[in-house]
Amino acid sequence: MQVSTTVNGVAQSHDVEPRTLLVQYLREACGLTGTKVGCDTSSCGACTVLLDGESVKSCTMFAVQADGGAVTTIEGLAPSDTELHPVQQAFHEKHGLQCGFCTPGMVMAAVSFLEENPNPTEREVRLGLEGNLCRCTGYHNIVQAVLEAAGKMGGGR
Repeated sequence: MQVSTTVNGVAQSHDVEPRTLLVQYLREACGLTGTKVGCDTSSCGACTVLLDGESVKSCTMFAVQADGGAVTTIEGLAPSDTELHPVQQAFHEKHGLQCGFCTPGMVMAAVSFLEENPNPTEREVRLGLEGNLCRCTGYHNIVQAVLEAAGKMGGGR
């Protein structure tokens, strides 16, 4: 099947098997390996990307379901090659990563969460990111990073 999407602002069109998952499409057809495959069951969130501005777990979605849509991956989040997105910057400043495997999905989920809740409490951040797992248990710093990003993006308490 032919799948045509806009990925990180660039038009993409690829012929794929109908059962190709969105994460496979991004990694293999588009060559964007920042999106990770962690569990294949939507349990960990390492594969989280934005589809038309909403966070989705790309390991449980077929590429054909994204046909005609706009996908943003971790590679396309920063506004330029020399500037990070506020969430990425906050993860860096607050040490919101350890091994880094969960980081792309965690950052993408946080971006979507902050769009919906720009002024979250710590508890709301923890609940908002509960679908993304950190195997290194770096949750405290991740939560602090999201709160820091909220403040920089105009929200924050």
